Amino acid sequence: MITQIGITLFSLIAIYLTQDKRRDSRRWASVFGLISQPFWFYASVTAEQWGIFTLSLLYTAVWAKGFYTHWIAQPEVV
Repeated sequence: MITQIGITLFSLIAIYLTQDKRRDSRRWASVFGLISQPFWFYASVTAEQWGIFTLSLLYTAVWAKGFYTHWIAQPEVV
């Protein structure tokens, strides 16, 4: 039950934040996306859903890219 709550809560917040008009809010999407990933990994491994596990690895890479872009990388000067 905790796994399902973690998946629902953190994934929904991450997706919601990707659609926010404010850049300061959108940058948090990757943080919540990354927080949701351990729940996805646990759920997919315990259910032996290897396709979902593989997809979770790919989502983790994408959320990590967003985290790097919005939190670590220096902003480009235009």
